[in-house]
Amino acid sequence: MHVKPCKDIVPQLVKLPILGFVNLYKSDSMEKVNWTVEGMTCGNCALTVNNYLQKEGLKNVKVNLIGGDVSFDTNGEFSAQKVIKGIEGLGYHVVTQETITKTTPEKFFQNHFQRFLFCLPFTAVLMLHMVDKWWHIHWLMNPWIQLAICLPVYILGMSFFGTRAIKSLRNGMPNMHVLIALGATAAFVYSLTGAVFNMGMEYLFFETTATIITLVFLGEWLEDKTVQTTQKALKDLNRSQKVMANMIAFDDEHKEQIFPIENTQLRTGDLILIKSGEQVPMDCKILWGDARVNESLLTGESKPVHKTAKDALIGGSLLVDGTVKAQVTAVGNETVLSNIVNLVKQAQGEKPPIQQLADKISAVFVPVVISLSAISFLLNYFAFDVNFTHSLMRSIAVLVISCPCAMGLATPAAIAVGLGRAAKNGILFRDAKSLELFKDIRNVVFDKTGTLTKGELTVDRYEMTVDRMNEMDFKRIVFSLEKFSNHPVAKCIVNEWKTKDGIYWKKIEEIKGLGIRAEDKEGSIYQLGSFKLISNQTADASHTAYLLKNDVLLGWIDVNDEIRTEAKAVVNYLHSKGIKTYLLSGDSKERSQKVANALRIDNVVAEQSPEQKLLFIENLTNEAPTAMVGDGINDAPALAKATIGISMSDATQLALQTAQVVLMNKGIQHLPLSLGLGKHTFTTIKQNLFWAFVYNVVAIPIAALGLLSPGLAALAMGFSDVVLAINSVRLFVKKVI
Repeated sequence: MHVKPCKDIVPQLVKLPILGFVNLYKSDSMEKVNWTVEGMTCGNCALTVNNYLQKEGLKNVKVNLIGGDVSFDTNGEFSAQKVIKGIEGLGYHVVTQETITKTTPEKFFQNHFQRFLFCLPFTAVLMLHMVDKWWHIHWLMNPWIQLAICLPVYILGMSFFGTRAIKSLRNGMPNMHVLIALGATAAFVYSLTGAVFNMGMEYLFFETTATIITLVFLGEWLEDKTVQTTQKALKDLNRSQKVMANMIAFDDEHKEQIFPIENTQLRTGDLILIKSGEQVPMDCKILWGDARVNESLLTGESKPVHKTAKDALIGGSLLVDGTVKAQVTAVGNETVLSNIVNLVKQAQGEKPPIQQLADKISAVFVPVVISLSAISFLLNYFAFDVNFTHSLMRSIAVLVISCPCAMGLATPAAIAVGLGRAAKNGILFRDAKSLELFKDIRNVVFDKTGTLTKGELTVDRYEMTVDRMNEMDFKRIVFSLEKFSNHPVAKCIVNEWKTKDGIYWKKIEEIKGLGIRAEDKEGSIYQLGSFKLISNQTADASHTAYLLKNDVLLGWIDVNDEIRTEAKAVVNYLHSKGIKTYLLSGDSKERSQKVANALRIDNVVAEQSPEQKLLFIENLTNEAPTAMVGDGINDAPALAKATIGISMSDATQLALQTAQVVLMNKGIQHLPLSLGLGKHTFTTIKQNLFWAFVYNVVAIPIAALGLLSPGLAALAMGFSDVVLAINSVRLFVKKVI
C-alpha cells in the first residue's frame, strides 16, 4: 500500500503569525549565526572568544559563558571554517548544526569528574607519606617513587590546564588555567630538582602538585554541576521540543492512515492527530475538534484554555482533554517554543552595564595575581626571613587560591537563573539589560484597550444621526472601513457586523490616533474614528467612534470593554512600591477616566495621538525611569522610547519587536513578577560580585601569609565558584514580590 503525505492532498494553509516571534532576529541584509562553544570556564574565556570574533569583523557578537552559546551577525560573506578553526585554536570546541549530526570519536576523559577519579588514587597514595610518622611507609620516602606516582596526575593536568594556558597566553588573554598550570608546575619542578640532586625530603612536594590538580578538577566538576542548574528552566523548554506525533496520511484509495513519527520530521502543511493527554508536537492550527489545552510551559498559567477549529496550538503545550486534527504551521526554529528558547539564549548573552566593571577586572586579573605571587615570594624570602621552600609554597598558594572565574560567573549565573525563571512564568526578556533597568523604575504607564481592559470588545449601542440612512447601510459603511484597521475596536465591529456586501474604496488610509479615511468611486470622503474628527461640530465626546461623510456626522458607535480582573491588584502592587501609575490612551478622556477611577490610577492622559504618546513618554522618561505597558500598533513608538517597553503576547508584530519585555500569558498579572525578578536578579548580581571581590581580597593575603597550604588553596578556589552558583540558584525559589 502506498501512502501519500497529507500535504500532497490538502492544500497548505497560510502560516499563522503566532505570537509574532517568527523571524524575530532576521533582517534583509544580515544573517544571525548561532553556535555552541564548549570549554569556556571563566570570564576570560568568554572575553577571548568575544574579542576574536570582533577582530574578524563580525557584528553584534554575544557570548554566553553559562550555556556556551555564541551568536553574531554576518552578511554571509565570512568563512565559517576559518572562524571555527580560529576559535578552536584558542583552545575551545565549536558545535554547529552541521557538526551535531557527525559522529566524533569519544575522548578517554569526558568530563572533570572522570579526570578527578583518575587522579584521586595517585594523590591519595602520595598523601600517605604525610602521616608516615604513624604508619612508617618507608618506600614512599623514595623521591623516584613519588615522582612515578605524581607523573600521571601531572601529565593529565598539563594536557588540560597546560595546553589551555599556553593558548590563552598566545592570544594575549591569560585565564585561570595559567594560574593552575604555573602553581602545579612550580611545585613539580621544585620537587624534581630536589629528587635529581638528592636534596632531601624537605624539597619534595610532589603531593602538592597532585593535590592542586586533583582538587581543581573536583572544584571544576562541582562548579559545572551547580552552574548547569542555572539552566534548568531553559532545559525544561528544550526537553519539550522532541516528542512523537501522530501523522495523518492517505493511501492510494484516499483512506486516512495514522502512523507515529518524530516531530522533528514534520513539515509545514502536514496533518496530525493529537489525542487527550498528548503534547502538541509542533505549532499548528486546529482543523477539526476541540480541546482544553494547558499552556503553562509557555505562559506559567496552569488553567487549561479552550481551543476550537481555526485556533492556534503552540508546540510544547499539553492537551488536557479532547482530540483534534490539526495542520502544522511552523516547524524547527520557526516555532514559538524554539523562538522563545532562542530569545532567552540571546538575552543570556547580553551584558548588562554592571558586568562591564567585572570584565575590565577579569581582563587584567591573571597578570595581577602572577605579580602578587612573585611579590609574595620576594617579601617572604627577603623581608620576613622565610626559607625558600616555604616562600615558594606561599607564592604557589597565592596562584591557586585566586579565582578569576568568580568574577566572570557572577553576572551570567544570576542572569541565567533570572531569565530562566521568567521564561518559565511566561515572561520573556529580549535583553539582559532590562533586568538591571527594572531596579530604577519609578513610573509605569499603561495603555487602556487590551492592556488594562481585556480587549474583548462588544458593540454596546449605535445611532444614525441622519434620517435618510438605514441601519444596514450604516453597518456596511462602518464594516468596509474598519476591516482595514488593526485596532481592537475595529476588530470588534468587523466581527459583529461582517458582511459580504462591502464597499470598494478608491483610496483608503489609516491615520494613527485618529481613525480611517477613505474615498469612494464618486469622490465622497468617509471618516471613522475618535472624537477629534467631530470636535468642531459637537462637545459630546462620550462615544467610542464617529462616522462622517464629507465632514457630515452620519452616526456614532459605543463599545464596551471589561477591565482585566488582575488589573487592580497590579496597580495596588505598584503603589505599594512607591511607583507612580499613568493611563495613556487615545480614547476619550471620559472613558479613560472611568477606567482610571476604577483602578485608582494616579494620572490620566487621554485623547493622545501616537506622536503625542511618544512625546509624553519621552518627557516622563527624562524625569525618571519609566516602563510602558501596551499592545497596539499605536503603542510601538512609545514602547521604544520608554526606559523599558513591556508588550503583551497577543500584541501586534511591531509592538513585540519594539518592546524589551513580553508578557506571554495574555494579561498583566505577571508584571509584578517581572519587576521583582529584575530587581532581585540585580541584587543577586551585586551579591555575587561582592563575594567574588571579597573572596579574592581576603584569600590572597591569607595564602601569602602561609596560613593555607597549596592543596587547601586549590580546594577553596573550586568551592568559591560553587558558593556563587548556589547563591544564583536561590533565585529559582526566592520570593521576589
